[in-house]
Formats: sequence, structure tokens, C-alpha cells
Amino acid sequence: MTGIGIAALVVAGVVVLAAGFLLGRFTARRGEGDLDLGTPVERATFHTLHTASLAAPPLRAGLTEDTARKAAKRLRSLLGTEALCLTDRERVLAWDGPGLGHHNDAVLRRLGELLESGRSLSVRTECELPECPLRWTVVAPLTGEDGILGALVAYGSRESAVLVRAATEVARWVSVQLELAELDRSRTRLIEAEIRALRAQISPHFIFNSLAAIASFVRTDPERARELLLEFADFTRYSFRRHGDFTTLADELRSIEQYLALAGARFGDRLQVTLQVAPEVLPVALPFLCLQPLVENAVKHGLEDSRDKCRISISAQDAGAEALVVIEDDGVGMDPALLRRILAGDHVPQGAGSNGLGLSNVDDRLRQVYGDEYGLVIETGVGAGMKITVRVPKYRAGVHSH
Repeated sequence: MTGIGIAALVVAGVVVLAAGFLLGRFTARRGEGDLDLGTPVERATFHTLHTASLAAPPLRAGLTEDTARKAAKRLRSLLGTEALCLTDRERVLAWDGPGLGHHNDAVLRRLGELLESGRSLSVRTECELPECPLRWTVVAPLTGEDGILGALVAYGSRESAVLVRAATEVARWVSVQLELAELDRSRTRLIEAEIRALRAQISPHFIFNSLAAIASFVRTDPERARELLLEFADFTRYSFRRHGDFTTLADELRSIEQYLALAGARFGDRLQVTLQVAPEVLPVALPFLCLQPLVENAVKHGLEDSRDKCRISISAQDAGAEALVVIEDDGVGMDPALLRRILAGDHVPQGAGSNGLGLSNVDDRLRQVYGDEYGLVIETGVGAGMKITVRVPKYRAGVHSH
């Protein structure tokens, strides 16, 4: 597990433990007939956790003027300071409390010292205005994978070791939120890269053959040529759409139908498809383009690598809290050892796993979104066809189609 994962678990563990303690005290005393909110220490703990929970969401979007402005007020309340500001490496992003006008230049000087030393500072403000309550400042670094991102600057009316310790710890907590934000962005970039790889796998060979099949019907069956051309347009429009990491099972199956219609125009009676879908699973959200590569794999290993007819069955079933999709073909199959290497991301000889990118890509994305227990389940053997089972939860936080 990475350092950021450990840090996130520690923060989450503290929150759960403290919240569980307070909830236990509350529920234990409910039977006594009085609403007891606990001791002053317990109430302070609850207030601290609640304030931290309100500051976290903006920070999970990264360090910007908007997110800093939303978080600064909460962080100042968390520390109980006279004023607080958040900066990036060059400027003040947000200020909460008095003193911005005449302390701004001093903040930038202290920020320069922090960037040079890499360590927290605790110094007098040297403010000459008698009415200004800001007499002491603590400047703590906000860090990420690339080093110091900015600073948390807390102001007090006097020197305080407690303020130094508290500001340093809050800055570390903020840094964890910013690292989680970067992790979210990295995950998004990875998913986008994987989808681009899948789009690139919709080969020019397939597009050429589809258009050639459509052209063959232009004179003999113009109406069918028109229908196939519309299917081709809809298929490519869906496959190359630019928004959304997720789609619905209904849309994914519709794209598969279009793909199979185009493949059927090329292979004719050699391709036999059975499709069974339970209507109640059609609205289920799932990662974009996670089924079409599996069907393409079935067609390729069922027909392009064989001269015989191929039967492909696709079923989408209701399995309680999950939707179960099974794609099965009776084609040439694959050596299980080679399949394991493909799914593990190992290098395979040229041509030995010609559609392995699609299988490993889909397997990786399912595991990233839902967890390792939701990877592909594949049954195959040389000459024994292939059966691929996909399980997706009907409901999962953060997984919804646009």
C-alpha cells in the first residue's frame, strides 16, 4: 500500500473511532431519558471532526482560489486562530479574518523563506498597527508528490507552542487531502488513457471491412445498405464520444448490437448470435466501453481465426445486488497460461494475444472502479471456446452515467 493510502486510512480510522466513541456514549445514555451530548471534551472532539469533514470536500478538488476560499473559513475555525490564509507557491489564494491588506507582503516574504528552507516557520509579525490582533504567525508547508505546493499561514495574538503544533498538524492533514486530489486526477487520466487505447483498438481493418460490406449492398439491397450505414454512424459516434467515464448497460448493449450488425453484414450466416437481457438491469451504470471489447474478442476468435461457423451468446441477468453479464463463444479459445500473462500485463509474442489489450484493459478498469473481486472471470482452453463473466454492482457511489 502506498504512503498516501496509509495516510488516508489513518485519517479515516481516527474519524471513525472518534465518531463511534461519541455515538456509543450518546446511544448508551438515550435509555436514561435525557439527551446527553457528552462531556465538554467529547463535544469539542465532535465539533473538530465535523469541521474537518466540512473542510475536506473542497480540498479534494485540489489547491485553487475557489477551493482555498471554501476551506479557509473551516480551517480557521478548526484552529481557533485570529486569521488564516492559504497560498500556492506564488500568491495568497484565500484569507479568512482581519489583516489581509497590510500583511499580504509579509506573507509572501515568509512564503519565500519556507520554499527555500522547506521547513515550518514561527515568527513575530512585526505589525506596527496597534489595533491589529495579529502578533504571531506560523507558516506550515502544504506538500504533494512534487514537493511543496504552498503554505498554511495561521495568526495568533501571541506566541504559542500549541498554535505551532496545531497548525503543523492541520497542514499535514490538508496535504493528505491534496494528495488524494492528485490521486483522483491521476486515476481520471489513467481511465482516459485506457479508453483512448480501446478506441485505437477499433481497428482500421474493422472500419474498412464494415464500409466494404455496406458498399456491397448499395446496388443489390439499397435499404439494407442505408440501415447498415446508420448503424455504423451510431456505433462510431458512441465509441468515440468525448464525455463520461460511465454509461448504462442499455447503451453498451445497443452499441454491441450495432457492432454485431456490421459484423453480420461481413460474415453472413457464419455468425449466429443469441442475446438475452433482463429489462431490470438495463439502467445499471458501468464503465464506458467495458463490454464491446469482449464481444469483439468473441467475434475475432470465433470467426477471424477460424473458417467454421461461430455461435456467440450474450446474456445480462439480474443477480440481486449485482448485474451479471456473460459473453460466450465456441471459437478457437486460448491457452489459459497465455491468458494469465495477458491479464497480468506481461509481454506476449507478436500475434499470440492479438486482442489481449481489450481483455486486460477491461479487467483493469473493473478492478479500479469496483475492487479486485470484480475482475473478469474467464473460462477457456485451446479449441474450447471462451466464456467471460462480468459482475457489476447495481449501485456504487461515484458510478453513474451522464
